[in-house]
Amino acid sequence: MKLFVISLILVALVLTAAFRSFNRNPEFPQLSKPLPRMKNPRLVVKKKDRRLKLYDGEKLIKNYEIALGFAPDGNKEKQGDGKTPEGEFYIFTKNDKSKFYLSLGISYPNIEDAERGLKAKLITKAQRDEIVRAFQNKKTPLQNTALGGEIYIHGGGSANDWTWGCIALKNEEIKELFDAVTVGVIVKIEP
Repeated sequence: MKLFVISLILVALVLTAAFRSFNRNPEFPQLSKPLPRMKNPRLVVKKKDRRLKLYDGEKLIKNYEIALGFAPDGNKEKQGDGKTPEGEFYIFTKNDKSKFYLSLGISYPNIEDAERGLKAKLITKAQRDEIVRAFQNKKTPLQNTALGGEIYIHGGGSANDWTWGCIALKNEEIKELFDAVTVGVIVKIEP
């Protein structure tokens, strides 16, 4: 019987050590405590501070370090400029098969971006109208115009600005956020 108990203790120690090693491996997201249920979640991105803040109403729930596009200063103007957009958006999709672990689609371009794009002759009136309609109905706005698109909050790391305009977090943090928010949640991106 003593030998059996000792064997169980050794197995438990080996499994604990293996789990700790697995949980520190950067390729695998760390397990974390789920965020509390929220009645009114919203996201605020402070580009200058490289922070994404999760609120429930006015109460700050969590503060995340982020990476931005490779040319982060200023508002996104056109496809390929490496800028992260600024303004008010919403989550239009949740993608659990993302190239960057998990991702939350941000509804860029918004109405202001569409108006600016039409004025600058980057998009047509029909494209502007389609973006406006999508935004008013909280649907997916056009994602492939000269304004750019496919802006996501995703995993992949937050050590430096490396995306094409997206907002990147550590994998374990996007997992936490992905599980906590739903489609339709407001995202405000500030300079």
